Formats: sequence, C-alpha cells, structure tokens
Amino acid sequence: MGVFARVREDIAMAQRHDPAAHSKAEVVLGYSGVHAVWAYRITHRLWLGGYRLPARLLSQFARFLTGVEIHPGASIGRRLFIDHGMGVVIGETAVVGDDVMLYHGVTLGGKSRHGVVAGARRHPLLHDGVTVGAGAKILGPITLGEWCTVGANAVVTKDAPARSILLGIPARVQPGTAEDIKAARCLLSSTPEPA
Repeated sequence: MGVFARVREDIAMAQRHDPAAHSKAEVVLGYSGVHAVWAYRITHRLWLGGYRLPARLLSQFARFLTGVEIHPGASIGRRLFIDHGMGVVIGETAVVGDDVMLYHGVTLGGKSRHGVVAGARRHPLLHDGVTVGAGAKILGPITLGEWCTVGANAVVTKDAPARSILLGIPARVQPGTAEDIKAARCLLSSTPEPA
C-alpha cells in the first residue's frame, strides 16, 4: 500500500471515530495523534534500516511537537487512531494490530528494566480492534485479544481473551457481549468515582 493511500486511511479513521472532525483539512492540520502516527512511520523505517540514532532523535522531536511518544522499534498496524494524543506512550517492543484506538494518557509499557534480549518482548501486544480508554496502563509482555475494550484508568497486567472488557485497578477481565462492549465504550472517557 502506498504512502498516500495510508494517509487517506488515517484521515478516514479519524473522521469515523471522532465526531468533532469536521473536515479532512482539520484532521491533516490539527490532529496530534495522526501526526504522531505519521512521524512514527518515518522513524520506524529509519529504525529498521539501521539508522537508530536518527530514528530516536526524530521520534523525540515528534514527541515534543505532539505530546505522543512512540518508540521507533514498536510494531504498529494500519489505521491506529490516537484521540487527543497527549501523554500516550508506546514502548519499543509493543505490537499494535490494525484498527486500534487509544485515548489520551494511555501507556503501553514494560515492567522490566532489562533490555531486549534475543527478540524478547517487554511490552504489550494488542490485537486488531482493541480500544483503550483514557489514562489506561497496559504493562508487560501481555496479550489483549481482538476487539477487547479497556476502560478508562484501568491497569492491565494479565492477558485477556478476544472481546473482553477490562475494568479497574488491577483490571478485571470480563467476557463481553456485543451490548456490553458497546456500553463499555461509552464509558471510555469517563473517570472512575473515588472509593
């Protein structure tokens, strides 16, 4: 798939998921999450080409501009949409499938201070269609199955099967029906009530 086709996909994804996106021009000029994904694609190519220092420096410049930190070594599929963007962190060995949506403040982080050894993964794997609510933290080399929904501010440290709903600290995995998943997605940007 060509560069311009990917750009059109990203713009269409933003318009589909954000009712505040009134035009393509608005997305192209004003969406930091989209800009961060575009910068990632450049840095990832540099990273894979062995230009690791330039990739890291460019990714840090993109972080400065967008508020989103995506390590150039991460593996990200098509049509990732980062809504609002600010504070999102995606670690070096994270793997993100197609059609994933992340809200602001999401961390796909590691739990180990040890470096990557012989292809070992320290960060999460999110399969296609996963939605992660504002402020959620997904930590360690865990796997979230297709179409999982992670609620706002959840802290996920264990694997979850496809179509699960993950809520709370630590997150509890609940099997989700289509109705449950739709209801949970309505709550994604809300914050939990104090205990």
